[in-house]
Amino acid sequence: MTEQMQAVVVAEANGPWKLEQRDRPEAGPNQVLVRIRACAICGTDLWMANGTLSYRPFPLVLGHEGVGEVIAVGAGVTQRKVGDRVGLPMVQKRCGNCDFCREQHPNSFVTAANCAEPVLTGVNVDGAHAEYAVADVDGTVLLPDGISWELAAPTLCAGYTVWAALRRAQTKPTGRVAVVGIGGLGHLAIQYAKAAGYHVTAVTHSPDKAELARQLGADEVVFDGAGLQEAGGADLIMHTSSNHAAVASAMEGLRPWGKVVMMGIATDELTLPALPLVANSYQIIGSAHNTFEHLVEALDLVARGVVTPRIEVFTKDQVEEAHARAESGDVRFKAVVTY
Repeated sequence: MTEQMQAVVVAEANGPWKLEQRDRPEAGPNQVLVRIRACAICGTDLWMANGTLSYRPFPLVLGHEGVGEVIAVGAGVTQRKVGDRVGLPMVQKRCGNCDFCREQHPNSFVTAANCAEPVLTGVNVDGAHAEYAVADVDGTVLLPDGISWELAAPTLCAGYTVWAALRRAQTKPTGRVAVVGIGGLGHLAIQYAKAAGYHVTAVTHSPDKAELARQLGADEVVFDGAGLQEAGGADLIMHTSSNHAAVASAMEGLRPWGKVVMMGIATDELTLPALPLVANSYQIIGSAHNTFEHLVEALDLVARGVVTPRIEVFTKDQVEEAHARAESGDVRFKAVVTY
């Protein structure tokens, strides 16, 4: 008889997140079976749950920020063993056969967007909002000693995103960084930028977040591009907001040869000031999950206590509450469900 488990199932667009009994998966060749201990809720999960993004039909088992212990390994697995503490980020496996894959790129969001048939945890295959999940062994990352399940989970996406963006921007060590938006990504971007030694200015339209931004490590807090310019400007703007108008405003404070790194997913169009863009040789960089090297670094900074995700923890029986509060923006800043 097949062993059972509980999984969070979204049966239809805008439907509730419900715990249901399902068959426990088994590790196939080159796969590991993971006993999930925690999984965070990402904005992408919410968009898939309400139908804004669609990669496969409902019902869905979401979750690409899952962490847990390896309890079984499939045939051919040598990189992991039973007992390993691992994370399951979104990009699990590339097809290896398409024109893009023949160029041998590392797993990243670019792989997800360009591989003909990628395997994406919690997107086009079942994810980690469940008691157990399987993944290709190359789509797992070892967790550092000392990091809790609850803090590791949001680092697999939100932390990974902002640290990878900071690394990709390659701003000079003496540079000034501005973080636009103080939410799930932005509260981590402030901390990671400070951990890297930058002068950090938080840009927010919400006066009630000013003190929080300072607590997170921001050297200064301003409310628009004019304020950023008056505060000394920025060599790099980290755009973490879901509102593109905010970054266009902030660019008033971007220094010559400055960069804007985009990582907040939004559905509105980005309109840029063309003359300043050309006259100042600005660069606009798109970035999400880059190489797993960046994920390892992001996890290490959390394990060392240099960066701490702000989370609210829910049990699996409270998953619908966690979903509803994340959907309404009521969680500061990441909802983490334990399994």
